[in-house]
Amino acid sequence: MYSSRVSHAGATAVTVDPAPCVRGRLRVPGDKSISHRYALLAALAEGASTIRNYAPGADCAATLRCLRTLGVDARRAPGGEPDAVTVVGRGPAGLRAPSNTLDAANSGTTMRLLAGVLAARPFDSEITGDDSLRQRPMQRIVDPLERMGACIRTVDGRPPLTIHGRPLHGVAYDMPVASAQVKGATLLAGLHAAGTTRVTERLPTRDHTERALPVFGVEVRRTAAEVALAGGQRLTPADVEVPGDLSSAAFWAAAAAALPGSAIEIVGVGLNPTRTALLDVLRRRAPTWRWRTTAPPRVNRTARCAYATARCGRCASARSRRRR
Repeated sequence: MYSSRVSHAGATAVTVDPAPCVRGRLRVPGDKSISHRYALLAALAEGASTIRNYAPGADCAATLRCLRTLGVDARRAPGGEPDAVTVVGRGPAGLRAPSNTLDAANSGTTMRLLAGVLAARPFDSEITGDDSLRQRPMQRIVDPLERMGACIRTVDGRPPLTIHGRPLHGVAYDMPVASAQVKGATLLAGLHAAGTTRVTERLPTRDHTERALPVFGVEVRRTAAEVALAGGQRLTPADVEVPGDLSSAAFWAAAAAALPGSAIEIVGVGLNPTRTALLDVLRRRAPTWRWRTTAPPRVNRTARCAYATARCGRCASARSRRRR
């Protein structure tokens, strides 16, 4: 919770008074992209996984709802942790044919990654979403999956996706367009394909999937431009914590850079190198701004997760000297 002074119960407007600086210590919600991937991989593992700091939004809730429709026990963890989720996986063979259409709501990540999971399952399934999601392009994930032997039907390249599960084979896929979701869907399908699946990217994209896979026991081979994995690997359950979302932390970091005398500590924020370009921008625009990290007691193995402190060193005396 960012402020104890703001009450959302029945509120239609919030008044924010100007502040000379920002100071304090806070924790931001879990990263959505990593939350999706942890939940899907936990569902494919054999045993119970606990995911702490699971993103609280509707998109990640849609992923859990789809998993439950597929027969996975995915629920809020007992013990009073409001953002902890327990997923009891039974391996890929434990997924069952859904009795209803899978509803991804407004989550494109749910739809695209789940398509990779379901492409090799021996049953038919359909994934749809709300009006907005049904207008988004899906052909970019259909292409590599069909090259692996999948059978997926769309409506002019858009949702709903009708997936006729069948055995898959590995593929060497050179992505024509940079997309972390296309890469993720292809790798998830490759987990259950015969042979090796390789994905080559011309421009680097977010690497959440290839970082998350080893946490659940999957061996991944990486070079600067390629990610590869062998099919048939067994996933093991894990006790993991989702790093805080850097996008949510960005507002506080920018405020600390803009307001002299600020000192903000953001606890447990993810510092994945594919997401920290904003920090470089702030360093260039505010040379006296500082971002310092100190490792927490438990370092997340998937994204560089650390206690991070953003500080702006422009004090009032410095401004006074410039006016003289």
